[in-house]
Amino acid sequence: MPTEAFGNEHRQERIKMEERIVVVDDDAIILKNANTVLTKAGFKVTCLKSGRLLLDYVTKNRIDMLLLDIKMPDLDGFETMGLLRRWENENDQREIPVIFFTANDDLASETNGLSLGAMDFIRKPFVAEILTLRVRHLLDLIRLQKDLHAEVERKTKEVEGLSLHVVHTLADAIDAKDAYTKGHSGRVAEYSKEIAKRVGYSIERQEEIYMMGLLHDVGKIGVPDAVINKPGKLTDEEFAKIKTHPERGARILQNIEEMPKLATGARWHHERFDGKGYPDGLSGEDIPEEARIIAVADAYDAMTSHRSYRDVIPQNVVRGELVKGSGTQFDPRFAKVMTEIIDEDVDYRLHED
Repeated sequence: MPTEAFGNEHRQERIKMEERIVVVDDDAIILKNANTVLTKAGFKVTCLKSGRLLLDYVTKNRIDMLLLDIKMPDLDGFETMGLLRRWENENDQREIPVIFFTANDDLASETNGLSLGAMDFIRKPFVAEILTLRVRHLLDLIRLQKDLHAEVERKTKEVEGLSLHVVHTLADAIDAKDAYTKGHSGRVAEYSKEIAKRVGYSIERQEEIYMMGLLHDVGKIGVPDAVINKPGKLTDEEFAKIKTHPERGARILQNIEEMPKLATGARWHHERFDGKGYPDGLSGEDIPEEARIIAVADAYDAMTSHRSYRDVIPQNVVRGELVKGSGTQFDPRFAKVMTEIIDEDVDYRLHED
């Protein structure tokens, strides 16, 4: 791990101690408990009882993470976040990462919060260990994003600007959330690059789609582990949470201005050629070409990887599914290239070990 990118263990601990968390809640008990838990974990904590106080506080102080209650008198959490984002835009300030506190298991509230740009939700009353892990997890993710951006700024060329080591580290962090998909991001990146090569992409564009493939699932960082690793069938609400990861991923990557296409693979790799995918319901050539390639590579690896409920699917069945989905789920051009790769792989080596 490069010293200049991440520093040593002692430097990481020093940075963590400097991170400032603001908790906004009208419940004095929640404020007291959050202050106790987060202070003990090494964060500098400020507790405020209203959105109005926050909007005044933010004009004079730096905030690294904001924990914001939804239901509050005067200004609720959504109204407070809207005013906060307006102030940030008007004053050219970076967006403060927000985690919402909520006492309700309400999908509509989560959807509203995510559309405003919230990174996560924590249920009240919270569990101390969960609160600490969520905050640390998201701050680590933000630091990785900053490291990616710093790497880009150090280079003169777009592809050279991203450190492969940093990107692989982030891809490994993504895959680590899912107990059943070790190495998934790397394999999707390799398959995507091979398809791109066969349809005539330049070396530079091949490297670009490789990066996009590595980071296509970055949004899963914000999806609860219990949902990702659930062994049984997901409920509608759980599946709705899974379906937030393309938009989450795009938000994480869109600020890397030197490589704007990185967000393309993250946002649109679950679109379908027939328009029945998500999150935007794009169809045909309205779906960016790179995302159509990654969609084929992603589906292939999903079928050729181990799952809690099944082993690797036989090669002939995988090929049949790609043919079946050509023109509906997949772009026929790229599905055909993938079937050609399968036909050349006579010993069925292209699957999870």
